[in-house]
Amino acid sequence: MIEPDWPAPPGVAAFSTDRDGGTSRGPYASLNLGAHVGDDPACVAANRAALTATLDLPSEPAWLDQVHGARVIDVDEEPPGAADAAVTSTPGRVLAVLTADCLPVLLASIDGARVGVAHAGWRGLAAGVLPAAVARMGLAPQRLLAWLGPAIGPASYEVGAEVYDAFVGGNPAAERCFAAGRAGHWQADLYGLARLALAAAGVEAVFGGGFCTFTDSARFFSHRRAAPCGRMATLIWRVP
Repeated sequence: MIEPDWPAPPGVAAFSTDRDGGTSRGPYASLNLGAHVGDDPACVAANRAALTATLDLPSEPAWLDQVHGARVIDVDEEPPGAADAAVTSTPGRVLAVLTADCLPVLLASIDGARVGVAHAGWRGLAAGVLPAAVARMGLAPQRLLAWLGPAIGPASYEVGAEVYDAFVGGNPAAERCFAAGRAGHWQADLYGLARLALAAAGVEAVFGGGFCTFTDSARFFSHRRAAPCGRMATLIWRVP
């Protein structure tokens, strides 16, 4: 488990899992928490049960049907469904996203009364999932903290013109998050793009980053390195 290095207020708990400590085999070895990637459903169920027991979770995580978009669900008002971010004010309600190169982002209010999580791959970032999540928190952004969890690092994330244009075409400032590589390709910095989006949304206190799921094969799943593969979870909740 990775415990976020951020000044979360008392009463807010959060973790990111790594790939170790489960029952899955082959490309899913061993703590795969994704039920949609082709793994044995019994192994996924056992892994999720182990996660709940290890972290002493107060409830089953609100697993989302992630679609690489910008929809945000307030789980206090509607059940989990097709979305890429969720928020809650209810103690004991566990929020989660699954990733294997995309960027998980945690949000918490400075008083610990509201928490959120977002799945931010390049498509979600380009669609505005982070400003949408900040807005759904319903608080002044200056009252929010953010933490950036394990994602593919810029040295490993080569993208083409589609990705470059999706960001730089609408915001020239995003160019600093791309380093030119071979012809027609760039190295994209998901962490930098997320910080840019959070800053534009008014969030000033941003922590984390610096992981690389692609290069650290002992610790992380990476869809770009080896597909199919498992998924890690990033979770946050208010302690009841």
